[in-house]
Amino acid sequence: MATYTGLDRPKSKFYYQFWGTAFILVLCGSMALLYYATKKVEYTWRWNRVPQYFLYEEKVNIRAEMEGRITSIEPTGEDVRVVVNGDDGEESHVLPKTSLLLAQGDYVYVGDSIGFHSYWKPGILVEGLWLTLEVSALAIIFGILLGLFTGLARISDNPALRWGAITYIELIRGSPLLVQIFLWYFVVGTVINSILAQANLGQISPLWFGVMALAIFTGAYTAEIVRAGIQSVHRGQMEAARSLGMTYPQAMRKVILPQAFRRILPPLAGQFISLVKDSSLLGVISIRELTKASREVVSSSLQPFEIWIVCAILYLVLTFTLSMFVQYLERKAI
Repeated sequence: MATYTGLDRPKSKFYYQFWGTAFILVLCGSMALLYYATKKVEYTWRWNRVPQYFLYEEKVNIRAEMEGRITSIEPTGEDVRVVVNGDDGEESHVLPKTSLLLAQGDYVYVGDSIGFHSYWKPGILVEGLWLTLEVSALAIIFGILLGLFTGLARISDNPALRWGAITYIELIRGSPLLVQIFLWYFVVGTVINSILAQANLGQISPLWFGVMALAIFTGAYTAEIVRAGIQSVHRGQMEAARSLGMTYPQAMRKVILPQAFRRILPPLAGQFISLVKDSSLLGVISIRELTKASREVVSSSLQPFEIWIVCAILYLVLTFTLSMFVQYLERKAI
C-alpha cells in the first residue's frame, strides 16, 4: 500500500520502513559513539549534584537573642514554642519540632542556634531560565510591534517614513548584536541613568536596556519579513478591496495582513527562535539569564560537562516549544 505525503511520486511502505530503520540505527550509533567518547575522557561525572541547581532546601537558623536558660518547650501542632528566660527578660521562638536542636534546661548564649526553618527555593538554573523566558517574551512583543510598523513604513509612499525605515533597518542589520547591547548599556544607559540621578529619580535596570537591544535588533529583521510578506500578496487584492469602498488602512488590516500573516509565520518563527538563543549575550551586562547562570554554576562547582549539557537541553526545550507553538498557529491559519 502506497503512502502519499508530498508532491513527489507515492512511496511504498517498504521505502519508509527501510529509511526509518536506517535513521534509528544512525541515531543509536551516534549515541553509542558519544557514550564511548565520554568513557575515554578522564572526567568524574557527578549528575547527582545537578538537581540542587533546579530546586534546593534552604535552612534559616533561629538563634538566641539573649543569654539565658530554656525554661519550656510547648508543642503547638507540628511546631514547638521555645521560651528562653534570662537576666534581660524573656524571649520565645516558634520552630518546627523536627528542627529543634536543644532541650529544656539547656543554657544558651547570644547567637546560639536553637533550631531552623527550612524552605524550598528555585535553584539558580531555574531563575536563569525564568529570566531568559521573561526577556525573550518582552523582546518578542516589542519586536513584533516595531517590526510591523517599520515594515509598513518601508513600503509607504511617504518618503520620510520609507527612508527612516530603511535607515533603521540597514543600521541595525549592519552591526553585531553584541555591539548594540554594549551601546545600549554603556552609552544610552549611562546617559539616561545620569539624567535620572540628577532629577532624584530611580535608576533603570540593565534588564530593560537588554530587552530594548534585543527588541530593536529583532524589529529590524521582522520589518523585512513583514515587508516581504505584504509584497508577496498580489496587488490585485488591494485593488479589489479598494474597489469595494475600503480605505487603505481597512484594506491592509482586513485583506492584506491576514494573507501575509500566514506566509510570514515560518520566517518569524526562525527569527524568534534566534532571539531566544541571542538572549544569552545579555550576560555581558550582568543579566543573570540562563547562560550566565550556567557559567556561575560551572565556576563554583567545577562541573562543566554536566552543567553545559543541561543548559543546552533547556535551550532546546524552549526553542522546540516555540517551534511547536508556531506550527500550531500555522495549522489554525490555513
